[in-house]
Amino acid sequence: MVKPTVDISSGNETLDAILGGGLTANRIYLLDGHPGAGKTTLGLQFLLEGVRLGEKGLYVSLSETKDELYGIAESHGWDLSEIDIYELVDTTNSLDAESQYTIFQPSEVELGETTRRMLERVEAQNPRRVVIDSLSELRLLAQNPLRYRRQILALKQFFVGRDCTAIFLDDKTSSDNDLQLQSLAHGVVSLDRNPSEFGDERRRLRIVKFRGRHFVSGWHDFDIERGGVQIYPRIEAAYHELSWAKKSRVLSGNESLDALLGEGVAPGTSTLMLGPAGVGKSSCSTLFAVTACKRGERAVIFVFDESKETLRMRSAGLGMDLEEFEKSGLLEIHSVNPGDVSPGRFAYLVRQAVQPREDGARVSVVVIDSLNGYLSAMPEERFLQIQMHELLHYLGSCGISTFLIVAQHGMLGASMKTPVDASYLADTVILFRYFEAAGEIRQAISVVKKRDGTHERSIRELHMGDGKIRVGEPLRAFHGVLAGTPTYKGDINELIDRGSATRGSNV
Repeated sequence: MVKPTVDISSGNETLDAILGGGLTANRIYLLDGHPGAGKTTLGLQFLLEGVRLGEKGLYVSLSETKDELYGIAESHGWDLSEIDIYELVDTTNSLDAESQYTIFQPSEVELGETTRRMLERVEAQNPRRVVIDSLSELRLLAQNPLRYRRQILALKQFFVGRDCTAIFLDDKTSSDNDLQLQSLAHGVVSLDRNPSEFGDERRRLRIVKFRGRHFVSGWHDFDIERGGVQIYPRIEAAYHELSWAKKSRVLSGNESLDALLGEGVAPGTSTLMLGPAGVGKSSCSTLFAVTACKRGERAVIFVFDESKETLRMRSAGLGMDLEEFEKSGLLEIHSVNPGDVSPGRFAYLVRQAVQPREDGARVSVVVIDSLNGYLSAMPEERFLQIQMHELLHYLGSCGISTFLIVAQHGMLGASMKTPVDASYLADTVILFRYFEAAGEIRQAISVVKKRDGTHERSIRELHMGDGKIRVGEPLRAFHGVLAGTPTYKGDINELIDRGSATRGSNV
């Protein structure tokens, strides 16, 4: 009769979710990664979870001393007193001349002795959870792949039927791509650590294999923080769809701008705001967030390119008091440093920020300012569209309207370039431009794409000043818009009067 399988926790809640519910009990697993990737930290979390559940744990150390492990635990605020730490390296007489082997090859004697002592300790303690750190020492003692595989296979047979779950750590120090244990282990988790050219190094993990279980494949970013490993799972939008009631259209509160958009944008859609620096993209997106807060809905703004205080001051100058809504809890502003955050961590921050609160208040608007900053956090530019597609799909499934800001390089004409083409990802594209009229540089706004309905195809003037954002009447006499250097040939009286607030729509 086959015993039913039982799931046990790895000690990391997020890793359990990625694994589809946790580890299958009474199996052996491989946790591999380069030195400093976080293997020991995850191994200790696994044993500490057993302590919490009243299970015996054994840490077999072939390389690190007990004091070094206590030092790691202290940095995380952990207590290892309930875990049996067994040092297999005897440092007291290893350098004595009398202790050196002369007749037999040292590896032949040491490998058998090391394995025997390890198994004796397991039999004496009868633990439910075991971590062996690390297999690279056994590989060096074995000296050849055949002996190493036989030794690992013997260890696997030893743990079978012992009501014990074992995790083997491996630091990938072998010169060849060693797949010996991967073929024998029930599951394999691989950790990776990549130094970046600037900012923090990037850590990530992936499940190489897990027999008989569906898991979230691909790379998942993670950080090592005080308290353990913090994992940021890759978004699988198809498995994270949330139910949301049908909402009314999302409006900016500016009648002319909403008319240009065909009465606002639909909930759950994404809007790309594209144009050169300083043309008004961020201010218009903030307008949607503030108007949502005025309706009693929540909004979240992620700022890459400026500080929170700068955003507050700039918005206050246009009649938008962000601090008022922050104090009420309707508005959250997150300042993101591209050098310190990985794309996976940023996606995790977004998902955490939009979770419904206990009072039932949901987020209706998310602003990402700007995509240029997000691109800086993603050096592999070819993957940015895929990352953004998954994030926008997730937000759309939650009924959240997302506003993406993209600053084009250059100011006018052919010199203007877009760092990444995300227009095909967005449901709506709003184009901002500078134009020349009567010896002045002015701003223009137009909607060039909208999937969910009709919109105006006219170009309107945009003016920010006197504490207001104003959108003028449709301007027909433009030339050179598509060339990137539009000029106005019409009646100057049709433009917004800079000295009066009577023309155009106010906030």
